[in-house]
Amino acid sequence: MKTKKIVLDTEEVELLGEIEAGEWHEKPLDEQELSAYQNHAKYTKALNEKRQTTIRFSVSDLAVLKAKSKELGIGYQNLIQALVHNYVKGDIKLEV
Repeated sequence: MKTKKIVLDTEEVELLGEIEAGEWHEKPLDEQELSAYQNHAKYTKALNEKRQTTIRFSVSDLAVLKAKSKELGIGYQNLIQALVHNYVKGDIKLEV
């Protein structure tokens, strides 16, 4: 199993050094900061929600998709999700 090397920026390196040296002390957040972090967390969580949608495929395309998903041992809807996700990330290029 490969382990990814963790790369820290300068602020993170400084913080890690303070923690390891026992020099870091927690500073409580004020209400405004706490509210801002809570809003950021809600927004981030909302980005990961699943939303149902309807899409139409030709019968032949859907048959091929189902056959390929069966070969891979996953559901065809999961295959479609993976394809869309990889396209959005830029891992798959679309030629039209």
